[in-house]
Amino acid sequence: MSILIVDDFEEQRELLAFTLKQAGYRSLLFADSASDALQRLGIGSSAPPTDHVDIVLMDIVMPDMDGLEACRRIRGDERLEHLPVIVVTAKTDSSDLTAAYTAGATDYIRKPVIPAELVARVSMAMSVKEELDNRTEREKELDEQAKQLGKTVQELKSLRGTLCLCAKCKRVKTGGGIWQRLEDYLEEKLQAKITSGVCNKCGTPGAPNTVRASF
Repeated sequence: MSILIVDDFEEQRELLAFTLKQAGYRSLLFADSASDALQRLGIGSSAPPTDHVDIVLMDIVMPDMDGLEACRRIRGDERLEHLPVIVVTAKTDSSDLTAAYTAGATDYIRKPVIPAELVARVSMAMSVKEELDNRTEREKELDEQAKQLGKTVQELKSLRGTLCLCAKCKRVKTGGGIWQRLEDYLEEKLQAKITSGVCNKCGTPGAPNTVRASF
């Protein structure tokens, strides 16, 4: 898990990094401005992201662009929909916190930072992100399964209608005008393995009398 620390004061970046390292977080990235952070995330540039980031600790008051505007731009990128952004701020009035959440912040931490609070909020944000990522992956898998099911249904529907079957060799004439073995045709359309036997009417004592399609 990689954490991007965004603050224009080096001392503050080092303080947050020290606390996180003490808690076992080793993959730490740094940005000294909101613009630098956005560049690292691949926002506002045709270039790909320079780093993989799992969580952002964002200062609010910075010179070139404040943290709230950076939050808004992050939330404007659908790739980063679930990226946790925790604002680190000395502004804790209700109006300031409302503005932070409105801009897209996931959570906030008050300055001066209390180490236990920092670690707890980062840990919680990480857990939520992992759950959201897992849910997104499951949704993608279900969507792919639904598409495959739809394709299979369409293939089954294509079997409806009139088939041209040779009265002698029992081959099927396909849409391309090619005569194909019935077994091969069914295997292709049903994605099933066709095995054959002898039916009760045609069979002789001791002969197998089953016909199976294995999906």
